[in-house]
Amino acid sequence: MAKAHCRVDLAGGTLDIWPLGLLHPGARTVNVAVDIPVRVELTRLDQGFRLVSEGETLQAASAAELGRLEGASLPGLLAEQMEWPPVEIRLKSGSPRGGGLGASSALVVAMIAAGEVLLGREASTAEARSALARDLEAVLMGFPTGRQDHFAALLGGALEIRHEPGGERVRRLDVDLEALGAGLVVAYTGESHLSAATNWQVVRRRLEAEPETVRCFAGIAAAAEAMVPALEAGRFEEVGRLMAEEWRHRSRLAAEVSTPGIEALLARAAAAGAWGGKACGAGGGGSIAVLAPAERRAGVIEALSAAGARVLAASPTASELEVSS
Repeated sequence: MAKAHCRVDLAGGTLDIWPLGLLHPGARTVNVAVDIPVRVELTRLDQGFRLVSEGETLQAASAAELGRLEGASLPGLLAEQMEWPPVEIRLKSGSPRGGGLGASSALVVAMIAAGEVLLGREASTAEARSALARDLEAVLMGFPTGRQDHFAALLGGALEIRHEPGGERVRRLDVDLEALGAGLVVAYTGESHLSAATNWQVVRRRLEAEPETVRCFAGIAAAAEAMVPALEAGRFEEVGRLMAEEWRHRSRLAAEVSTPGIEALLARAAAAGAWGGKACGAGGGGSIAVLAPAERRAGVIEALSAAGARVLAASPTASELEVSS
C-alpha cells in the first residue's frame, strides 16, 4: 500500500520539463502538496494481472498485455519495467480526472514505492523514484515530461525545485502551511484538461527560441524567484499577486492554455476579494488555485460555486509519501 498527495503549482511550472529550466539560469518551480490523496494497493495473484480503478476492472495474462489495454498503459509499463509477479493493482485518486493537480504522476511514484515493497527491494531515493517515473511517462507519451509533480508527491510540503545542470536541487520551504491554507481555494472548472499536447507545443516553441515564448518563460521564472521569499516570510498577499503575474505570462504561451471558463472563474474570485490566482498545471481546463485573505475565503468559495466550479478540499499538507506492507 502506498499513499501520496497531489500538488498545486504556485509558479514556475513547465520549467521542470528538461531542458527548459536550464535555458533560464536560476529557474525554479514552486509548488505545495495538498490533501488530495492517491492510493495504490498491490496484491499478489497466482497468475495474470488485474487493474481495478474508478470502478473498472481490466485483466490480462501478462504485464505487457495489460499495458496494451486502454486505461492501463502506464501500470502495465511499470509492472513490466519493474518485473512484477502476477498482481492485482488497485488505484484510487481523490482528484477529478484531468484536474491538473498532478494525480497521474503521484500515482506513478506511489506504484513505484508499492512495487519495491512487493518485490522486497530496498526503498529508492526520492530522486531515483522521480527519475524513473519521469522516464516511464516520457516513454509512454513519446516526449519529455516534468518532475515537479513527483517531488511534491514524494516529499510533501511547499517545495522549491531548482533546475540546475546535473539535476534538480529540491528544498522544503519554511512556510506556515496552516496560514497558507487559510486563504487557498482550489476549484475544479468542470473541464478536463490534457496537458501533454499543450506542453509539447510550448516546449517546441521554446527550443526554437520563439521570441514571445522566451519572454513569457522569463516572466514565469521571475515570478517563481520572487515567490520563494514571499512564501517564507508569510507575505501571502504578495504570493497571490505573483500567482496572477505568473498566470499573465503563462496564459500567453499558447492559445490552448487559458479558456473562457478559467478566465471567468478567476475574475469572479478577484471580484470576491481574492488577491490573485492561476490555472493549475498546463491549463486548458482542469483546476484553478486562488489565494485570498482568510476573511474573504468563504466569499470566494461561494462565488466560484455559484459559477459552477467544484471547490475541492485541498489544504496544504506536509505529509510525505506513505508506504506500508
